Amino acid sequence: MLLAFAAAALAQSGPDPADNSRLRAGSAAFGDWRADSPLVRRKITVDDLPKPFATRSANNFPRIVARPAASPRVPPGFEVELFASDLKDPRALVVAPNGDLFVAESEPGRIRVLRASDSEGKPREARIFAVGLDSPFGMAFYPPGPDPQWIYIANTGSVIRYPYRSGDLKARGRPEVIVPRLAGAGSSAVQRGHITRDIVFSQNGQQMFVSVGSASNVGEEMGRRDTAMIARWDAEHGLGSAWGNETDRAAVLVFDPDEVDDQFVLARHLARLR
Repeated sequence: MLLAFAAAALAQSGPDPADNSRLRAGSAAFGDWRADSPLVRRKITVDDLPKPFATRSANNFPRIVARPAASPRVPPGFEVELFASDLKDPRALVVAPNGDLFVAESEPGRIRVLRASDSEGKPREARIFAVGLDSPFGMAFYPPGPDPQWIYIANTGSVIRYPYRSGDLKARGRPEVIVPRLAGAGSSAVQRGHITRDIVFSQNGQQMFVSVGSASNVGEEMGRRDTAMIARWDAEHGLGSAWGNETDRAAVLVFDPDEVDDQFVLARHLARLR
């Protein structure tokens, strides 16, 4: 796996919403990397998608090949160069207030720290910050601001935190469990579903938002409920909440950053958010 670092040579504005010359819609919105290009937008509606289970599920796993000489196509004014390599399943990256890059390597269950100045094209230091984690993904420093005291890490089934001081390259203590259990902590594929959990703190640091992916791609295994049952479920769990194997999934949950079991649901079904 490779981690690419993109540097902007000059500021770029986003695409003009009124300019539809690069908007792909309908069947033209589908394609692969060969039809991709900077600033191209794709509009895919529900009517463009096949119905659930219209075709058999198929696995199409990636193959690792030698890195080609070509570089990714980027907008004018940008360039891409290789920053770090030999990472295993790097899934998320956050920047510490001091500029260190924290990388979640989900499959081996570890967090790596890369240190480099803005003028350096390669890390001058690469250290393992923590190991023994459960498919880690989201990372966030707490409290918000220039001098955090903790780094929070979202495992598949929990949220933990390590004491942190600016410049730490290795965890300075054992992890403290903040959220003991998130949906999908089981070992089977159906229970685990999508493993990525992300973390964001409110600006005042009083709330911690944790996203939890769905257990499936279409939610057809949830089962059907009549209008009255859905209304009762919404009253107990929040508007738009999923049930069955999707309970507390496809959701954004909010917690007290310093309390265990102080949980309530901000919004469970992201499709209902407006």
